[in-house]
Amino acid sequence: MNTTRNTRVRLMKLAAVPLLLAGLAACATPFKADVSRFQTQLPAPQGQSFAVVADDPALAGGLEFSRYADLVEAQMARLGYAQAASPEQASLLVRFDYGVDNGRERVRSTGFADPFWGSWHSYRPVYYRTRSGYIRRIHPSSAWGYGFHDPWFGGGEVESYTVFTSGIDLKIDNVASGQRLFEGKAEAVSTSNRLPHLVPNLVEAMFTDFPGNSGETVRITIAPDKKTVRRID
Repeated sequence: MNTTRNTRVRLMKLAAVPLLLAGLAACATPFKADVSRFQTQLPAPQGQSFAVVADDPALAGGLEFSRYADLVEAQMARLGYAQAASPEQASLLVRFDYGVDNGRERVRSTGFADPFWGSWHSYRPVYYRTRSGYIRRIHPSSAWGYGFHDPWFGGGEVESYTVFTSGIDLKIDNVASGQRLFEGKAEAVSTSNRLPHLVPNLVEAMFTDFPGNSGETVRITIAPDKKTVRRID
């Protein structure tokens, strides 16, 4: 009796391994962003100071903006530029903006679960809660009209979900001359609209191989371990 029970326990543990690995793989999804950059000749860092300011006046002075501005300041410092005590004392003014849209719905088929459910049937939505929000799936409901139990009409399950486009803008001006030295945009599409997660990744993508080639759009992939991969589209 105990032997049978122990065998079942071992089998259950073995069966759970693929599910655990699948879960870990889902958590390890890389972040991808499209980055476009335009520049004139940026001055060498030696002797140059900078200050990060909000390109949108509504964001100026906000705690959230301050948190993301710290990320940009760290990247500029990594490049060798010195942070000025104030925008008035800086030789370079770094204008920064960020945001995420309201999302849009996408629909995809998840396969053909039953060949006898066809396009002549009505469907009912069922909502499932996930970590990133709610997913709506459309399930076949009651049958009506011609086509019921007709295998020639394809069936299956349709999944509806929301995707969001997030982005940051970065501009660098020469304070003395007023000349625009750099303009860059980084955008990403994801099922998350959480800016505290999105903005740090977008900033890292922007400063990967900075300042890049003027007029070039690249796809930057940031792996979960923060290694980056650059690909030209």
